[in-house]
Amino acid sequence: MEVCHERNNTELVTRNLTKHFGELRALDAVSIDLKGCITLVIGPNGSGKTTLINVVTGFLSADSGKVLFEGKDLTNLPPHEIFRHGIVRTFQTSQPLRKLTTLENLLIAEPGYGESILESLGGSWSRKEEELVERAFSILDFLGMEHLWNEQAMNLSGGQLRLLEIGRALMCQAKLMIMDEPIAGVAPALSHTILKKLKELSGRGIYFLIVEHRLDIVLDYVDWVYVMAGGRIIAEGKGKEILENPEVVEVYLGAQG
Repeated sequence: MEVCHERNNTELVTRNLTKHFGELRALDAVSIDLKGCITLVIGPNGSGKTTLINVVTGFLSADSGKVLFEGKDLTNLPPHEIFRHGIVRTFQTSQPLRKLTTLENLLIAEPGYGESILESLGGSWSRKEEELVERAFSILDFLGMEHLWNEQAMNLSGGQLRLLEIGRALMCQAKLMIMDEPIAGVAPALSHTILKKLKELSGRGIYFLIVEHRLDIVLDYVDWVYVMAGGRIIAEGKGKEILENPEVVEVYLGAQG
């Protein structure tokens, strides 16, 4: 089994990323490296976490600094170009094609083949299409959703929709998944299921960069944590150890006051 942090040059690096919105400096010389397989970014609301994701994935342009992946400069490329490099993003709100089935949502995610596969559902399939359908069923089986293959996405629970997003990323053969609050609004039991799946996938060679607020659950599953406040990285460290950092405690207590 390929382990993600044993591979060469398959990692995300940002160097001195800066982003302004008028007088507001949303990112202030932010530099991160993926350390281990699952990297977490935390911080109070308004700390710059989502802006960081938006800049890395091309939804916003950096004012200065660099985004590097696999040794390639991806700074300010549009989202579809970043996607082609194997970086797949999920959002705070799940965005399935609600009237399509779970299986169809996976098939349509396959770049260049989705539409042709759906057109073939009522007719003859090519061998390539058959292989993709087999892969989609394999992914559903891994996610524990094989029994929902013919269920419309609109009927899935919030947690099942999060799993479906993971499945769509797997159909795209993602190298790095950037996830914005993957367990927001999900019941604790299913939240643990989702994070266990991410941990298993990390053992297969996929990197994860996650933003999440539910520290009581997520910290048990991550390898490294960056803490943001005021658009800057103020601390970094392993798992729950980061919560012992006085500056981190001050930031969170101040945000609650």
